[in-house]
Amino acid sequence: MLKDKDIREPLFDFLECEYGKTRIIEEKMMGSSRADVIMVITGALVGIEIKSDADTYVRLESQIKDYDKYFDYNIVVVGTSHANHVGEHIPEHWGIITVDEVEEKADFYFLRRPTFNKKMKLNRKLELLWRPELALLQERYKMPKYPGKSKAFIRKTIMEWTKLPLTKAEITRIKRAAKLDGRELVIPETRIDVDDLNAQVSELLFERDYEKLLAEIAEYRKAHNPRKRGPKKSTRVRRIRRLAKSNK
Repeated sequence: MLKDKDIREPLFDFLECEYGKTRIIEEKMMGSSRADVIMVITGALVGIEIKSDADTYVRLESQIKDYDKYFDYNIVVVGTSHANHVGEHIPEHWGIITVDEVEEKADFYFLRRPTFNKKMKLNRKLELLWRPELALLQERYKMPKYPGKSKAFIRKTIMEWTKLPLTKAEITRIKRAAKLDGRELVIPETRIDVDDLNAQVSELLFERDYEKLLAEIAEYRKAHNPRKRGPKKSTRVRRIRRLAKSNK
């Protein structure tokens, strides 16, 4: 019987063959659930839940609600014992991949392809980004830096900019740039285009450099939360007490 650990690595090879350029992120919290796998593809995120033959459907209902908030597409990967009835437990837009054991190896098959998830919330997807990645979005869309503000504030402000119309000054700037470049004039309806923002989230996750980002986050915390350096507490009293106890 194939277990979760037997499925993962061969599954990633199968997905790469099916989708081409991919990036795999494992065990990521989203809402009250933990996504087994997030697959980053061009312009979209795919949530993947693995249900081996050793697993049950106990938590699947709540997992589906969380997956649908975060990902453009969702797929459940199931062992043979679940293959015939998993469709009764998931929405129609979810895809189904079955896994069988063939010559002691995992063999995968797309029983049903996923379709676009209309329940995805872009503000939820932004929660997957780290602070330096949010800063890159702010730079791209020429937003203020908002120093000292929380990640939640930045995410909320980015979403607000997807609803704000351009100012007259911004429209004038676009017209001048288009005239200088000889480009066809295109005036966006809002300051941030939702489709472009969605694509940028995927691109940032594709390009994520963990070592570089962790270093940047450490620098940010050091600058904004300096460690308080006070006089060291004397340990003389504690030593006296320990000696008193040992002499009893």
